[in-house]
Amino acid sequence: MDVWEANSVSAALTPHSCETVSQHMCDGDDCGGTYSSTRYAGDCDPDGCDFNSYRQGNTTFYGKGLTVDTSKVFTVVTQFVGSPLTEIKRFYVQDGVVIPNSYSTIANTTEYNSISTAYCDAQKAAFGDNYSFKTDGGMASMSSAMSAGMTLVMSVWDDHYANMLWLDSTYPTTDTSAGGPRGTCAVTSGVPADVEASSPGASVTYSNIKFGPIGSTFTQPSGT
Repeated sequence: MDVWEANSVSAALTPHSCETVSQHMCDGDDCGGTYSSTRYAGDCDPDGCDFNSYRQGNTTFYGKGLTVDTSKVFTVVTQFVGSPLTEIKRFYVQDGVVIPNSYSTIANTTEYNSISTAYCDAQKAAFGDNYSFKTDGGMASMSSAMSAGMTLVMSVWDDHYANMLWLDSTYPTTDTSAGGPRGTCAVTSGVPADVEASSPGASVTYSNIKFGPIGSTFTQPSGT
């Protein structure tokens, strides 16, 4: 469950499903995923069902000087709705103002600003993406995994496979159709050696981490 894959340019919220949610073993290319010769060979979904505001068509929502201004401190709120899980919601809080997640502007997905089975169905159809999230178990799989308990892990990382272009640039790099643009970074950006040389002291500060029943960690406006 990728709660927060982000930098100052783009952010993505992405559940991933697995046919088997308990610990199990695979071998080599049979595992699928990023470094396999067959990406979808395994029983876990490598793509997920993502919500990236820029990718969903709102290019002025998240970033420096934008609605969620990443040049300033802000709070990220993620809600897991239902038991079993039916919806994943996102809010931001900045300067005392609660900012609901942006709505998608992509055709046939404009009613959605959260992740649900209906959103995933519509988004995958709109972008023509592989729907391994569904075939590997979908929201039911994520619900089962969460009910077993999860550990929050945080890191700062760069991407030796795709230079993080899937997050904040155009990916694949020649895909300018709906779903291809994901952020404003150049398709030549994100090379790990360049990132590490230019920003050797890169850091992020997390504080005041909270969890609890929905509505208990911040003041949520009615109707949201």
